[in-house]
Amino acid sequence: MAKHRIGLWMYENCGGQDIERKIVAQLQEREIEAIGGLNLAHASAYDSSIFCNGHMLDELDLFFSYNAGQQSPFQVYLYQTLNTMMPMINNYDSFALTEDKFRTAHRLKKNNVPTTDYIVCSKNNIEQLKEHMRFWQGKAICKPVDGWGGNGIIKLEHERDLDLLTPYITQQHAPQFYLERVIENDFTDYRVDIVDNKFVACYGRKAAPGSWKTNVTSGGSVIMREPVPEVVELALKAAKVTGLEVAGVDIIYDIEHQQYVVIEVNGIPAFATPEQEKFGLNFNDTKIKYLVDLIDRTVNKSNHPTTISPDIALSFHEPVMNPSLHTEVPSV
Repeated sequence: MAKHRIGLWMYENCGGQDIERKIVAQLQEREIEAIGGLNLAHASAYDSSIFCNGHMLDELDLFFSYNAGQQSPFQVYLYQTLNTMMPMINNYDSFALTEDKFRTAHRLKKNNVPTTDYIVCSKNNIEQLKEHMRFWQGKAICKPVDGWGGNGIIKLEHERDLDLLTPYITQQHAPQFYLERVIENDFTDYRVDIVDNKFVACYGRKAAPGSWKTNVTSGGSVIMREPVPEVVELALKAAKVTGLEVAGVDIIYDIEHQQYVVIEVNGIPAFATPEQEKFGLNFNDTKIKYLVDLIDRTVNKSNHPTTISPDIALSFHEPVMNPSLHTEVPSV
């Protein structure tokens, strides 16, 4: 009989089912039963308990959610509640933090992690944005704070471009407007996978000809990259600062300032697809082992509520917002 029971929700396409089988099998070897298919979209809560697919989630020792493409606001709502009842991977506070580009960049800068320069202000204060863009020679990247895969990103070449965007800006539901400095780079990036503060893998993406976006969903392609020590150290620090147990850190080289900078921290970094494994990305087994080790160690701790260290925990002064969960699809 298993000593512990955990809940699991993995994506099923792009090799996800095979990855789930490996995780479940390795957990069974450690006397940990994994109940799969716990899609919180099918859950309900009453009488101080949460139920999903006939299972009382209160009785679980841990919940591991790893499905980007099918997330919904309701699932996140329950995700946040479950986080108060049991250990979650990733923990909700860090996951919500990294769903917001501004709050992530703000946290990284406060902890001296090189990242993009930014400005965020009310969408009704366009003049303040123009004034700031003058420091960036009139160039900036306009982004939704909760976007993913390159969606909604617009490159501005002159401060007057903000006038053209004014109708678009005022129609957005979000109260804030977010800009980043354009970083001169070679249109490639590094993706570094981290699990449990351990380096898993390093690869990269390259923008399509004529494009500046490296995201695969925007036409970019995966490339092999050597794990440059400076890049790996930077990724490890970014993951620690944001508090994620599982992280995919995107890094580019700033040619102007001659340094590596973190451009994004992802809470659901994809495993390599079967096609990408044939291409040479062979980190899945290592990532699975580290995940199983992390789950094993977590469920075998005492039953006291888990906490995040003060230097990582979210400040009560930071605005709380429900993330839109536009995390990356299961493709690197």
